[in-house]
Amino acid sequence: MSQTAVLPDTRPQGTDRTGDDDPKMFHYVRKNKVAESAVTGSMVVALCGETFPVTRSPKPGSPVCPACKEIFNKMPRGGDDGE
Repeated sequence: MSQTAVLPDTRPQGTDRTGDDDPKMFHYVRKNKVAESAVTGSMVVALCGETFPVTRSPKPGSPVCPACKEIFNKMPRGGDDGE
């Protein structure tokens, strides 16, 4: 089973910094891992496979990783089961 198949509840999170430390693009990651990563600096894995610590939250209109967006749009909709 692929990693993305077990990530039903995700949120976009930033990586790929620009020179001014703003993310160039945001990736979808497991929602329940966002706070943990932001506090502890632990790494999260995006739907596209990118691995990074959460350091920023997206704002409306922020660019989203095309691969993450495609995977997210193909995922079945589900509730927040904590996974």
